[in-house]
Amino acid sequence: MLTLSTRSQIAIGLALVLLMIITRGHHFATLQNMLPGASWAIFFLAGVYLRSAWPLLGFFALSWWLDFAAYTWGGASGFCLTPAYIFLLPAYSALWFAGRWYANQHQFAWRTFMPLSLSIVVGLSLCELFSSGGFYFFSGRFEETTLVEFGSRLIQFFPMYIESFVFYIGIATVVHAAFALIPSNQRHTTVG
Repeated sequence: MLTLSTRSQIAIGLALVLLMIITRGHHFATLQNMLPGASWAIFFLAGVYLRSAWPLLGFFALSWWLDFAAYTWGGASGFCLTPAYIFLLPAYSALWFAGRWYANQHQFAWRTFMPLSLSIVVGLSLCELFSSGGFYFFSGRFEETTLVEFGSRLIQFFPMYIESFVFYIGIATVVHAAFALIPSNQRHTTVG
């Protein structure tokens, strides 16, 4: 099981907030062109590293506020701001719960990759079904909806989300391993 000090959780939480601000939508146009959106990975990592459920609500609020600000003041398109936007709540929650489940399975050993992989596959799949399915079937942007067309849209767009998710999870894995390999007595003098 993964346990972190309150100080470490605060530092990770602040890093995740900064990452969301930098990569969410069209808020920083130049960075958006270089960095893929990190929201999915952020919710998963918040589930893994942050023990309280309050950050889940905080990241919901932050993502909503960033989208609202981009649309209202930043000139971003409101194409995705439909009644289906509510489906992001179960979508992001699925990632957070998948991360939370993995945190309870975590060990610093190679065998942890099986539960990590399982949590990622389940979390990503549920997130995609809620977010894309909700948008496709309930946004009002599509005149006629069919399961066949939805399936073709999944095949077309889901790999892009997987790619950006894996990019950020890969970075988090390297950073996690680096910190885990530092002896605890050096961690306190290096960080503190």
